[in-house]
Amino acid sequence: MSDRSGIFAGDDPFDIARSWLAEAQRSEPNDPDAIALATVDADGMPDARMVLLKEIEEAAFVFYTNYGSAKAREIDATGKAAFVMHWKSLRRQIRVRGTVTREDGPQADAYYASRSLKSRLGARASRQSQPLASRAALMAEVARVTATHGTAPERPSYWGGYRIRPLQIEFWADGAFRLHDRFLWTRQNLADPWVVTRLNP
Repeated sequence: MSDRSGIFAGDDPFDIARSWLAEAQRSEPNDPDAIALATVDADGMPDARMVLLKEIEEAAFVFYTNYGSAKAREIDATGKAAFVMHWKSLRRQIRVRGTVTREDGPQADAYYASRSLKSRLGARASRQSQPLASRAALMAEVARVTATHGTAPERPSYWGGYRIRPLQIEFWADGAFRLHDRFLWTRQNLADPWVVTRLNP
């Protein structure tokens, strides 16, 4: 553990993650908060897509989506997910695996209200992941939702957040000659203390 210093130093992996994200926000030209979110369906077939991470809390990572989407249905069925954040500008990545619960209370309301009006109306209009006849049909639904809900639409019940509480977090940084630095934080249960292990590149 004596060589876990510099960008890897600290006793709280969430503090390290917030520090890395803050640094990426200064150097990454596009979507430094993007994560590749992985889930599995009822047949065990894996699935992955890019979503935007909206908050690193004291003990969890939070993102928002339509609860009717494929990712939401898969998360609700298993209660588990994984993701990776990768920053080419920093040559670093964070990998996370853990359990997932919904965030559909006041915190979700507040985040929804903070979004632009067009984004809020779009979230109401889209039946995410469902078949769509045409773009014209989607725009017609946006117009209908706009006429119905006006300039202050409330968060719909089918849209909200997910909170990923990790059992594993890996911090990876590029090294010369592909001798990368990797530190894996693990725990068996959410209440357990973290164990940190340096991994081979």
